[in-house]
Amino acid sequence: MNILENFLSRANELIWGAPLLILLVVVGLFLTLRTRALQFRYFFYAHKLAFSRHDDKAKGDISQFEAFMTALAATIGIGSITGVATAVAVGGMGAIVWMWGAALFGMATKYGEAILGIKYRVTDEAKEMCGGPMYYLERGAKLKPLALLFALFGGITAIGTGNMVQANSVAHAVQDLVGVNPIWVGLILMVVVGAALLGGIKSIGKVVSILVPIMGAAYVLLGIGILFYNAPVVPAAIHLIFQSAWKGQAAVGGFAGATVTMAIQYGVSRGVFSSEAGLGSSPIAAAAAKTDTPGRQALISMCSVFITTGVVCTITGLVIAISGVLGDVGPDGKILDGSALALRAFDKLVPYGGLFVTILLIPFAYSTILGWAYYGEKCVEYLFGFRAVKVYRILSTLVVIPGAILSLQVIWGFANMMNGLMAFPNLIALFLLSGVIAKETRAFDRLVRKERAERKRS
Repeated sequence: MNILENFLSRANELIWGAPLLILLVVVGLFLTLRTRALQFRYFFYAHKLAFSRHDDKAKGDISQFEAFMTALAATIGIGSITGVATAVAVGGMGAIVWMWGAALFGMATKYGEAILGIKYRVTDEAKEMCGGPMYYLERGAKLKPLALLFALFGGITAIGTGNMVQANSVAHAVQDLVGVNPIWVGLILMVVVGAALLGGIKSIGKVVSILVPIMGAAYVLLGIGILFYNAPVVPAAIHLIFQSAWKGQAAVGGFAGATVTMAIQYGVSRGVFSSEAGLGSSPIAAAAAKTDTPGRQALISMCSVFITTGVVCTITGLVIAISGVLGDVGPDGKILDGSALALRAFDKLVPYGGLFVTILLIPFAYSTILGWAYYGEKCVEYLFGFRAVKVYRILSTLVVIPGAILSLQVIWGFANMMNGLMAFPNLIALFLLSGVIAKETRAFDRLVRKERAERKRS
């Protein structure tokens, strides 16, 4: 196992090195300029759309809200809790600042992805919408070899990031708190995942549109309550976060300390893991939405970056910071990271806080598995045709068990590696098709101005 862990660690150092981190930031900044800082201009309007707009008569498979919840299901949860804890356990509290930075420009990236996902979507033999980087790489950028690569990486990533990471985090969190063997948690998850996947995107959309708002609100309310109760120490925690981002963080407890480089690397990589901006996964869900214009759904898709990173990740990071548990060790003598670190923080600050978050982790993981399973099956459909989807759904169901019992380091290492490989072809497409994104944005700007003028006249 050590050999595999060492291989994954070295692979991630190479993949998530300076080239990819720079590319993520540059593409986000470039799209921000080309859309005239759209994420700021339409910030409030976008969030209003996300929770109010429905174009059920438009062309698509599911409502805009269900598409938004499907994308949000794949991001909010494990990445925003376990991912943050893993980032600060290695990169220090300063990693949170770099997560925010990745999200700031990532909103423009995610908007651009959704625009292209809808513009270049197609209808398959089951009369369902298919879209995403593989389609805009082939039909827009005319780069089919990169489209095939993305689909291959995407199908594998859905198994690793979207499935096994979720099962692993929940199973080990339950084991740490109540002593249940991870294999039993994996079996239960496998059964309920298989039941939902049989119904396809319409079934997934209905499930996550109920689960995500409830569990998201519960976690946010718990976090806000903790921060409000501990308000006197919150400023010091924020100061530590910003100070560590620029100066690194000294050793504390069992924490060996972290450099600025480590903070940047783990902050950006976990920020991308949480929001998925730049990976190219969310436009697959956006392409299924019923929408009258690509810009409308793209704004809705963009909102998931702020909700996951700006709200949920921030709450997780602040709770860990004010709890002072960074550097604590577990019963096995190892430094706490991942879900164990997050649960220790909540447990320290509120009675049964860890138990409450563990209970929330289960529907978080479940909804994420469903969202990513849809992404994966669309990638597999692109590669092998519609008939391969059923086989992929069975595989997605079965790998829950090995995901639950393998080590955290192996699962996260594999997930990180595949995330990075997905990002490269997608970011190339976004750069090459930035003119299309800018053109669609200008058309959407005109539409919004027209709608506002009509409302004023009426």
